[in-house]
Amino acid sequence: MKRKFGCLMAFIVVSFLAVSCGEKKNETRAEDAKTEQKITSEAVKYKVDTEKTVVTWKGSKVIGGSHDGTMKVSKGTFAMKDGKLESGNFLIDINSLTVLDIPADDNGNASLKKHLLSDDFFDAEKYGNAAFSVTGVSEKEGKTMIEGNLTLKGVKKNISFPAKVSVEGDKAMIISEVFTINRTDFGMKYGSSSFTDTFKNKAISDDVELSVSVVATK
Repeated sequence: MKRKFGCLMAFIVVSFLAVSCGEKKNETRAEDAKTEQKITSEAVKYKVDTEKTVVTWKGSKVIGGSHDGTMKVSKGTFAMKDGKLESGNFLIDINSLTVLDIPADDNGNASLKKHLLSDDFFDAEKYGNAAFSVTGVSEKEGKTMIEGNLTLKGVKKNISFPAKVSVEGDKAMIISEVFTINRTDFGMKYGSSSFTDTFKNKAISDDVELSVSVVATK
């Protein structure tokens, strides 16, 4: 009886952890790529400030444990019309990836970074850049939703995420909320229990959290 009760409690705990880890922030479904927005003659152009712009990421195991870090944007331009985002694009430098949750001088930091840049994940040697291009901007439930084509590891898919867009003098800013993409949509299947018989305690979640903070000037 005690053994059965222990097994039942273990099952409940594991199930709870799986559900808790499954909470997704602003989940976006990757769809077929769409036509990208063009700059109109009335729009004001802005150039992305690569020193002040950053992409953050967070990946997790299915049951407990996560890693997070940043990537830099190498270049980009945006167009604003009447104070609202009209169009734009930027390139993400995959090789600029950093790991923040492990001390920089720890061997584990370099080991994880090397693995993430390998063909198991980003395959940075072959795909050194990721790209995002705006395909539409809309309002939904009081939030600005930015829709665009994300090209990652050679795969182009359309995604959307909520963001705050603002203009202050010669500066334009796009600050996204944290949103979730499914890495397997972009060919990253390593450690995914969706494609292999990986044990849950070793499986890596298909969901990756991202956020973007873009600063651009005229």
